[in-house]
Amino acid sequence: MSHAPDRYAKPEAAPDGPPAVEVTGLTVAAPDGRLLVKEASLTVRPGRLVALTGPSGAGKTTLLRALTGLLPPGTTRTAGHVDVLGHDVFALPEKELRTLRGTRLAYVGQDPGSGLNPRMRVRTLVRELAADRGPDTVAALLAEVRLPGDGRLAARRPGALSGGQQRRVALARALARRPDVLLLDEPTAGLHRELRDEIAELLRHLAREHQLAVAFSCHDPAVVERFADEVVELGTHLPVPSPVPAVRVSTALAAEGRPPALEVRDLHVAFRGTPALTGVDLTVAAGSSAGIVGVSGSGKTTLVRTVTGLQRGTSGTVHVAGTAVSTGLRGRTREQRRGLQLVTQNPLGALNPSRTVAAAVGRPLRLHRRCADGEVRDRVAGLLEQVGLPPAFAGRYPHELSGGQRQRVAIARALAAEPDVLICDEVTSALDPDTGRSIMDLLTGLRERHGMTLVLISHDLPLVADRTDTVTVLEAGRVVESGRTADVFHAPRHEATRALLGTYAPVARP
Repeated sequence: MSHAPDRYAKPEAAPDGPPAVEVTGLTVAAPDGRLLVKEASLTVRPGRLVALTGPSGAGKTTLLRALTGLLPPGTTRTAGHVDVLGHDVFALPEKELRTLRGTRLAYVGQDPGSGLNPRMRVRTLVRELAADRGPDTVAALLAEVRLPGDGRLAARRPGALSGGQQRRVALARALARRPDVLLLDEPTAGLHRELRDEIAELLRHLAREHQLAVAFSCHDPAVVERFADEVVELGTHLPVPSPVPAVRVSTALAAEGRPPALEVRDLHVAFRGTPALTGVDLTVAAGSSAGIVGVSGSGKTTLVRTVTGLQRGTSGTVHVAGTAVSTGLRGRTREQRRGLQLVTQNPLGALNPSRTVAAAVGRPLRLHRRCADGEVRDRVAGLLEQVGLPPAFAGRYPHELSGGQRQRVAIARALAAEPDVLICDEVTSALDPDTGRSIMDLLTGLRERHGMTLVLISHDLPLVADRTDTVTVLEAGRVVESGRTADVFHAPRHEATRALLGTYAPVARP
């Protein structure tokens, strides 16, 4: 793990010195009296990594935000003490708190893309926070988080980055200020296995070598077990949907007598002249489940954004149910937009912060006339229950939800349109394992009962192996391999596929 040794000052604190973070008995309540965090305690010492675990909605994000002195809007600290670097953050004057957050404390949220100014280029986003303004600073910081420092990525804006690239740019911005305390909300979500381990190893390196106190939330048991020095578990499970009995459908059966639900031919996409996709082909049979895999930045999100009309292609064609559609939304009919729905990787940026959950989920019901106006409220409640959320959540706003809860609202909103093809971009990365399995059971059940076609983008290879009929592997914007999932995973032909699978050995499916 390369890291410039002179980028940080020599540590002044010893590992057995006073804690950098000390939380005792913290309780945070919502306006309606609900407890978001109850009597939480946390100690983080310089040179240590502390993982916060627990189910979605357990209060991990609220606890991390409390360390910055910024609780979610409308919430109240009703008990407890939060000390960061010798300061009671809830007693500090506003000016001193801003100085603490701007110089010694860094926080990277769960949806990092929403925190990046979409009009600024990567180089400016990183440089504006850098303690070192030297000419090589931006390239060094990007290299540290495993992004190319050749200048091409630095010239892009956030909209031209994958979710994993956005996450790493946000981490580079946090490291640029040389903080003493680093707080990260799901820093490895949406990253492929090798990169996930590299980022986790980087965090451990920063903690050890530069005596940073690092606290991070994480749903990935493998990361927690391998890299965390201490683990703090929060909360109890919210109700989750009952598993839907799954009946495996082979690709051949799904395709028998049916035209493709989605067909992409020779698709090209470029950002400022730099190719993002080159000659990509994709065919998904009606009623089947298809996976799209590849390392972060390989073009997966760009592909599905172009398919759904959110990104214009340079050339190539997209057919839905045998009908050619425009690569831009303006050229599509309402019915074509209804039939093809996307659940994005970062739900915070996809949900209107000024709309309640009821308004967000109810809008496609009204827009696509899926039910009478008098039935919308009941349908919204039913959709929320399907994704494991209580109907009472209908009155909440996105900022009142955890990352996993926002993801489930985004899924409910997509399902409200009753799509023919549902595309899910890393929809389980922000969910605890039990909730993730329940959501996938729900989607599998809908596919099998109603013939919905499912496209899954995921770095979770066991999930792809277990839940898809076919898989397409992308590398540097090109399709390098595709076929039946079992065949590709058991006998990969391309080096990129073999590297992606690593030591993973899926169990053969009937």
